[in-house]
Amino acid sequence: MPNLIKDKVVISDDWTVLRLAEGETAESVTVPEGKFIVPLNVWQAQRTTLQARPQLGVWLASDDRPEALKDDLAPFQVIAVDFPKFADGRGYSIAYNLRARLGYTGELRAIGDVLRDQLFYMQRVGFNAFAVRADKNIHDALKGLTDFSEKYQTSWDEKNPLFRRAKREAQPARD
Repeated sequence: MPNLIKDKVVISDDWTVLRLAEGETAESVTVPEGKFIVPLNVWQAQRTTLQARPQLGVWLASDDRPEALKDDLAPFQVIAVDFPKFADGRGYSIAYNLRARLGYTGELRAIGDVLRDQLFYMQRVGFNAFAVRADKNIHDALKGLTDFSEKYQTSWDEKNPLFRRAKREAQPARD
């Protein structure tokens, strides 16, 4: 079973990300029993059948809109955002919008080309789980969550900028 970083701890990942094989469509694919994270288009095509499943997650591609889930957030134990390549940053906006605008409070997982260098910034926008790329050391990647000790800007995890949090003593006037 692969590992996952969740809430700053390495755990076993008992979820399976469903990816469509060549020739499969969102309407025709069969979602096996168990803990599956299905693509957004599969959820949309099979919503009536899938909404009764107690263990279900959905994943968004980098070009999907999180607003597509605005009325459907409750049934999902996990929502994942796919990073097709390291340099594609659209998933950051998706995560921020899921947390800040849509109010999603469950597990928000980064999947795909997820590397240590991204983790600190991913947690800033709301991710709390990370499926690090299989060829990378997950324990080394875990250290990426604490690469920086201070945050200057506001985001999901810090509502006040540093200048509002820092206590400064008044400097004596110069002559």
